[in-house]
Amino acid sequence: MRGYNISRPIMLIAIALLTRLLVNSVCLMFGMSPESASSLAMIAMIIAGLVTYNRMMKRRRR
Repeated sequence: MRGYNISRPIMLIAIALLTRLLVNSVCLMFGMSPESASSLAMIAMIIAGLVTYNRMMKRRRR
């Protein structure tokens, strides 16, 4: 397992979960129903995870 960096997956998970928490809190603060806020937060979490992964891989290829 030469060249494996444990901080990258941890950072990816942390960014995804923090994004979900932030979006969920903001949506609830603006009066959305909890189900809708949770769904929107899940979509934002997936997008944040994909963006973070793509940025990490782009930096690694160079």
